[in-house]
Amino acid sequence: MTNYLVATIKDWNIDKFKTETPQFPGKWFLITNNEELTLEKLRELSPKYIFFPHWSWLVPNEILNEFECICFHMTDVPYGRGGSPLQNLISRGHKDTKLSALRMEKHLDSGPVYLKTPLSLQGTAREIFSDCAQLTFKMISTIVTLQPLPIPQSGTVVEFKRKTPADSELPIKNTIEEIYDLIRMLDADTYPKAFLNHGNIRIELSQAIINSETEINAHVKITLRDKPVS
Repeated sequence: MTNYLVATIKDWNIDKFKTETPQFPGKWFLITNNEELTLEKLRELSPKYIFFPHWSWLVPNEILNEFECICFHMTDVPYGRGGSPLQNLISRGHKDTKLSALRMEKHLDSGPVYLKTPLSLQGTAREIFSDCAQLTFKMISTIVTLQPLPIPQSGTVVEFKRKTPADSELPIKNTIEEIYDLIRMLDADTYPKAFLNHGNIRIELSQAIINSETEINAHVKITLRDKPVS
């Protein structure tokens, strides 16, 4: 029986692993911690493919060189290589994108492509990631079944810069749509929520709904900070 491995840290992918992989051919294993991803363990499992949906660490070259490692990047590569693809796409005004399954190589998001599939960018980050997880495991099923050969990327390379927590602060001047987008693109577990600082108060925003051209309703969380900002 052929072994396969999924390495992921997000609950939306872990849930899909549990519900989808029992229907797939072969024997499936799950890793949810970077400390478990060792060359010794991988050699013991000897997986045909290692899939990395939403993995937050760099995979050592010794693993990339020995195993067929596949990641899932939320852009139509080579456009959008790099960090924080969802946030970069939405902030640039994109309404949809493509989910790309890539052979992982030394240089980030530069590997050849197995598959691409359309992905909507409507809704909150949590909703988009959930849709992405569904598509990811459909793509995993296709790769396992058809074993397509990856094709080198072509086109103009556009690289994205990873967003930092400071980028979650709402600007002083912006349109309602831009404010809404900033709130929703960060509205998922483990992501820094859109926020405003006022003195020693931090105001975090989520669950945004546009009511009109000049009004948004949102869930508000207020916390006290250690030091006020003048």
